[in-house]
Amino acid sequence: MRVLLMTGKGGVGKTSVAAATGLRCAELGYKTLVLSTDPAHSLADSFDMELGHDPRLVQPNLWGAELDALMELEGNWGAVKRYITDVLQARGLEGIEAEELAILPGMDEIFSLVRMKRHHDEGEYDVLIIDSAPTGTALRLLSLPEVAGWYMRKLYKPFQAVSEVLRPLVQPFFRPVAGFNLPTKEVMDAPYEFYEQLIELEKVLTDAGTTSVRLVTNPEKMVIKESLRAHAYLSLYNVGTDLVIANRIIPNEVQDPFFQRMKDKQQQYKQEIHENFHPLPVKEVPLFAEELCGLEALHRLKDTLYADEDPAQVYYKETTLRVVQEEGNYSLELYLPGIAKDKVELSKSADELNIRIGNHRRNLVLPQALAALQPSGAKMEDDYLKIRFSSAA
Repeated sequence: MRVLLMTGKGGVGKTSVAAATGLRCAELGYKTLVLSTDPAHSLADSFDMELGHDPRLVQPNLWGAELDALMELEGNWGAVKRYITDVLQARGLEGIEAEELAILPGMDEIFSLVRMKRHHDEGEYDVLIIDSAPTGTALRLLSLPEVAGWYMRKLYKPFQAVSEVLRPLVQPFFRPVAGFNLPTKEVMDAPYEFYEQLIELEKVLTDAGTTSVRLVTNPEKMVIKESLRAHAYLSLYNVGTDLVIANRIIPNEVQDPFFQRMKDKQQQYKQEIHENFHPLPVKEVPLFAEELCGLEALHRLKDTLYADEDPAQVYYKETTLRVVQEEGNYSLELYLPGIAKDKVELSKSADELNIRIGNHRRNLVLPQALAALQPSGAKMEDDYLKIRFSSAA
């Protein structure tokens, strides 16, 4: 299966691009699913038809769906939710309040990843196109396998082991005092089973031959800045971007003086997009005179974007992480385009290298060759952060 993840700042047109890409893939004979995981769905509006949680046929070879995160949560997290509800009710909360508080903040977003993993495993479709949340939310979701891994290794597994030993001894005395039972094995196993799904999903996301991110941007200063940061953070999580789509460019035939200043600015920003994202390929899409709603309008966008091309191809293969050995010395090279060295914080604990850029952090489990060494210096060169390692002696 080929996975295309469309992301960008809110309002840049990624839903239209995702829908048009789905049309072209279906036209080429690929069984294609366009899945919206954005909490504020607009895919149904783009296709101008009703869509729900389950895939619905849009046209031959093309299906669309809008994720119902609460349904996903119930199916994957129901046992844990019910236990938390029981605990809250035992502490005096009313039924509906307990139900609401049992859904932890962000859980609905998390299970969009589980849905993506399930479609990948089932293999029912040739191409899965994700109309994702805006970049901030999407990046937070992509960091989940790393963050969850730290908590599971350091905290949850030891706690789970102790819990299994103590439960038979403590349970007879616990409910009369607390008013609720200790968590069952099903409840205790659910978080780790979910973590294992995230780890498998991470393998899919970081396989450049399977998954590609398509960054949708507009020729505007703030949008470009966010897209550049997103590109760097995606690289931090070892997720490859293969194409940038510069959307809503005012066409040359628009000669009204009212738009002239905006056109001049867009020319400047277009050049910046090509220069700053190089060597990624950039596709330019004009601002259309009509709203891109309905299949007829989406077909025009599809033709503009791809013409005779196959959107399922890998347009560019980034190497986001590599280990280099030179004259007996090792260095870890991490692709961080547009990030200054002084914006990066590094620390090492045991076999993990902690990399922090702003509020994004990655706990990178080092290969065995580097785990016993210590970072001895770092430099930024050709958009790669090159971290040198040497023995502690």
